Amino acid sequence: MDHWNFISNHYACNFKIEVSTILCANIYLRCTILDLRFKVAELTKEELIKRNKKFVIEVIRLMHDMPVNRVYDGIVRQLVRSSSSVGANYRAACRAKSADFINKLKIVEEEIDETVYFLELLEELDNGENKNKLNMLTKEANELLAIYVASIRTARSKQ
Repeated sequence: MDHWNFISNHYACNFKIEVSTILCANIYLRCTILDLRFKVAELTKEELIKRNKKFVIEVIRLMHDMPVNRVYDGIVRQLVRSSSSVGANYRAACRAKSADFINKLKIVEEEIDETVYFLELLEELDNGENKNKLNMLTKEANELLAIYVASIRTARSKQ
């Protein structure tokens, strides 16, 4: 039995596997997962503010490299607006009274969801030049969306 750990910036995964191999003309590997546990890293308010800021800076840097034409201009402007609104509204939510906190987080959720939409549009329109960067930003936006959805659920459960 082997024990494996996988750690990323945002979550950790621990698992135990049992490996058995069969040798024939080809090598076959069979693994049985005996135990699998995920733990999402808990972010402080300050860490999430920094993560939001880093995200919008990366979006702006990528948008700077996008083609300049009528189609891209509208998408780029809206993407910059929605992505920068995420961090600004989260900061406002952090200063809000408890009753207003959930409402402000719902605005953050809507803005990051809109950001995901426009990133997905750009992925479809992109000719491959920015594929990796767009994939990375879309992944980060989806992770932020999951964080905010979980935060809203937690805040509602404490009411």
